[in-house]
Amino acid sequence: MSVEGRTVLIAGATSASGRAVARALLDAGARVVAVGSDQGRIDALEAELPGVIGERADLTDGDDVLELAMRVHARVGDVDGVVHLVGGWRGGGGIPGQTDEDYRVLERSFTALRHVSRAFWDDLVASNAGRIAIVSSTTVAAPTAAAANYAAVKAASESWMQSLAHGFDALRPAQGAGGGAAAVTFRVRSLSGLEARLAASVVDLWRADASTLNGSVTQLVAD
Repeated sequence: MSVEGRTVLIAGATSASGRAVARALLDAGARVVAVGSDQGRIDALEAELPGVIGERADLTDGDDVLELAMRVHARVGDVDGVVHLVGGWRGGGGIPGQTDEDYRVLERSFTALRHVSRAFWDDLVASNAGRIAIVSSTTVAAPTAAAANYAAVKAASESWMQSLAHGFDALRPAQGAGGGAAAVTFRVRSLSGLEARLAASVVDLWRADASTLNGSVTQLVAD
């Protein structure tokens, strides 16, 4: 199998990692739907990477995500993959410094993951090789006081991915050997400098059996 000819939606596509993933998918022959919250940055991405299909949406708004799904289905049909790159960093100050404001900002990435994965669940299940992937953090395995809010949100996101994996496993008997959907988590210490590695790893998701990938947690490191 390969990603060639498949449709992949990237949430948070206008970041440096999103652009790298979009470029790699296009080079591999995939159709790419790039979703962001800023129309100007989406327009710039479409100009930078001809062939990208841009969509603006507030992924923390459930109704907006449902409308996004309807637009995507009307434009390109069902999707075969979702790469969730919505994130950000807030932290410092030890436990007393873990403010509610910082937590609310960080929690937006988890809320977006919930909305997007639910809106495109049927697509992923219907595909003979559905894939959904997120980028998490090594702080989940080794939380610190300075990053308590951040680690808690990333842990929640990883838990959600494991729940998706459980749901995919329950449907696997009907998918046939090697087929079906898979939920994959990539962990990084810092994504800066690993954009190309992430992009290559995303492309490779369609070169492995779903049963091998599903529920996996892989740490990405520099060469």
